[in-house]
Amino acid sequence: MGRPTTKTDLLAAAATNYEKLNTLISELTEQELSTPFDFSDSKKKEAHWKRDRNLRDILIHLYEWHQLLLNWVQSNQNGDLKPFIPEPYNWKTYGNMNIAFWEKHQNTSLDDAKCMFRKSHMEVIKLAETFSNEELFSKDIYNWVGGSTLGSYFVSNTSSHYDWAMKKLKAHKKICINKQGVITCTL
Repeated sequence: MGRPTTKTDLLAAAATNYEKLNTLISELTEQELSTPFDFSDSKKKEAHWKRDRNLRDILIHLYEWHQLLLNWVQSNQNGDLKPFIPEPYNWKTYGNMNIAFWEKHQNTSLDDAKCMFRKSHMEVIKLAETFSNEELFSKDIYNWVGGSTLGSYFVSNTSSHYDWAMKKLKAHKKICINKQGVITCTL
């Protein structure tokens, strides 16, 4: 399926990737959960490959981006015009914001991260359901969205972001399992 362009597709893709992500998480072994992520030997150069070190970090990242979306929509609907990326950050410096999110949650437990992610996912879906297809996927409906559509923000913060998380978890699993299927991670 391509990137959703309708409300129906947005909600379906979000639900599908949410379930796939949760299934992947439920299949992680204790060894995979307790082994810190280490992608230093890979060709992956984006900052997030060094930033996130465990499942909690991924779930917190998703949770915090849900919060960005929820707060952005609520503020703008209430007439308090705000950009999606809050000050002092912008689209050029959002990597620093992601690091700040990471630092903020270093004492958050995995169980709390799972709960926060589950709750924020439901809140994002509930909010998406309040908009019509036209409100989500027609340009120029809301001046605070800019040149994009509101729906594209929902897609980016749900199904697309969940896909990113699954790729990262699968890469971690692959590093932890050698060709014979034997766990090779060390603690």
